[in-house]
Amino acid sequence: MTQIIHKSPLPDVDIPDVSITAHVLRRADELADRVAIRDTSGSSSYTYAQLSAAIHSLAGGLAARGVEPGRVVGLMAPNVPEYAVVFHGVAVTGAAVTTINPTYGPGEVRHQLQDAGASILFTVAMFAETALAAIEGTDVTEVIVIGDAVPGTTGIAEVFGDPIEQVAVDFANHTVVLPYSSGTTGLPKGVMLTHRNLVANIEQVRHAIKYADDEVALAALPFFHIYGMQVLMNGLLANAVTAITMPRFDMVEALSAVQELGITRFFAVPPMILGLANAPIVDEYDMSSVRQIFSGAAPLGAELAEQAGQRLGCEVVQGYGMTELSPVSHSTVEGDYLPGTSGVTVSNTESRIVDPVSGDDQPVGERGELWVRGPQVMVGYLNNAEATTATIDDDGWLHTGDIAIIDEHDHMTIVDRLKELIKFKGFQVAPAELEALLITHPKVADVAVIGVPDDEAGEIPKAFVTAAAGETVTLEEIQALVSEHLVSYKQIKQLEVVDAIPKSASGKILRKELRTR
Repeated sequence: MTQIIHKSPLPDVDIPDVSITAHVLRRADELADRVAIRDTSGSSSYTYAQLSAAIHSLAGGLAARGVEPGRVVGLMAPNVPEYAVVFHGVAVTGAAVTTINPTYGPGEVRHQLQDAGASILFTVAMFAETALAAIEGTDVTEVIVIGDAVPGTTGIAEVFGDPIEQVAVDFANHTVVLPYSSGTTGLPKGVMLTHRNLVANIEQVRHAIKYADDEVALAALPFFHIYGMQVLMNGLLANAVTAITMPRFDMVEALSAVQELGITRFFAVPPMILGLANAPIVDEYDMSSVRQIFSGAAPLGAELAEQAGQRLGCEVVQGYGMTELSPVSHSTVEGDYLPGTSGVTVSNTESRIVDPVSGDDQPVGERGELWVRGPQVMVGYLNNAEATTATIDDDGWLHTGDIAIIDEHDHMTIVDRLKELIKFKGFQVAPAELEALLITHPKVADVAVIGVPDDEAGEIPKAFVTAAAGETVTLEEIQALVSEHLVSYKQIKQLEVVDAIPKSASGKILRKELRTR
């Protein structure tokens, strides 16, 4: 069967052979006095000149502490302007940074630190207690607090040293960041992304997201997540857009920031857009500065996009990506929005739609698994050759696990998921992780977890359990166990007690049967 390759309808771009930090700071001299990144209150703010100076000074201090190529530094913090200083300070030393969800519990943080092999952990005072508990049994020798030190930690001010320039590494092959993703199945794995992956993806969206020279963007989506890290933090800074950080999304704070700071770009996930479309309080604020609302991380319904766009008088569009794609492979070009689609294949990228059963490429308008090839595809999963081979084939095609259609306008729409991951408000929840925990409950004999559709969250985790002999199991008991061990977005929202979990002859859970119940 011939391959049907969908090339990008957008022009190819040049991808410079530079570090991600050099790319992000490429206009720093020219824009020395422009505010690069600040928080909503303005209590922390960096011009491009100040940001560049802080990054290179922190890099010097880290290098003096032994941070060098081959080392890994953990970064567990909410969105604050200093996130960019730490991220790029580590990058300049030639080391890699692993970005950690700050709402994780100590066990989840410890797993990531151990797996990534981190030796230093940056956090904020609010999460210092979790950080100090998490480093037990890891190679981490120092916890550095962004701000003033608390007992057992070092304050970041002590770490700055004589500035250094970028330590030479092979930008095409050298891992600079290790975000964690469950991939198409299973437990979280370190995704090895190189300087070139990150630089390439910033350039690849330039024909889709077209920034003017006076733009201000809301950066409320978490920087530890690839969407916030790349489309917001790095992408905004590289394109001379002033980034306004929020530690956590708050509707009133966001609306105030739009009105007071003249925000032109509002990056969101579907639950935020639901609020913008329906919350009465939106009418109390002047939103006229917003030129575009861009949604990602989970599919956005066409009706909701239309409703929000009409209310706010701007385009509400979406893109598609995944951590393993640095993250964008498809994006809506300004002025070329088609309801329900995720836009077109971005520059320097190819797509295929492949029948998961026959392996045959599907023609325009037919559904199949989306495969992607381009310079944004990850190197692989850290310490996990098996998972890498299962995701990227010998010809460099990354198998996304999402079922899609590409139409006659080159627009791609996600219609289903081959993979088992639950997407709760854009966050990945692996059924396997929840099942492994729930089976430890003394009242549970067997368990299976699936995602069920939810208007606000996209999907919510539902558990099916068989009770141990003579026992009854309640949702509250299951939730108490989960909240003790896992982050809140992995919480079981629904419980159904069943006589038996449907399984195949090989013992694999038949989730399809559970979904059709």
